[in-house]
Amino acid sequence: MDRACVSTRLPRAAQPPPGVRPPGRAGSASSPDLSRARGKTYNASVRGALITVRCDCGGIGYVPYDDRWECPTCHRRWNTGQIPADEYWGIMREMRRMRINVLATALGIVVPIVVLTAVAGIRILLLLPVLMSFWFLFYMPRWRRRVRQQARNLRKWQLHPE
Repeated sequence: MDRACVSTRLPRAAQPPPGVRPPGRAGSASSPDLSRARGKTYNASVRGALITVRCDCGGIGYVPYDDRWECPTCHRRWNTGQIPADEYWGIMREMRRMRINVLATALGIVVPIVVLTAVAGIRILLLLPVLMSFWFLFYMPRWRRRVRQQARNLRKWQLHPE
């Protein structure tokens, strides 16, 4: 069957087969800049997550959206442009919304503390350990569970080789 299973998440424990480099830090000397699609202008505001392409032969590649990948084992070429753009960018918008949500919540906690410190004095900073405990013990674990669940439930697409 000439189909590849494609998802937008990178499993934590999955190791790519020999000869395939996982995405590294952009701009480092040891790994290519995979965040840029060849021939296109880089725009950080619209950069999406790398797509995991799993070939039928077992090869795994990490490819930007609307780019092609050739399996090093069987030499099949897979085009992530077959994925509907509105679905892919909808997932990227949802993930960005979740990151913005946690930043807005953090600002909603920090700004009142700063204002109260200016008004009530340094004594209000005694609340800081309580707020940090709430943040790290209750809010962030709940937020991480929600993000992981959404990542597990992402849609998978079936691509056809070129």
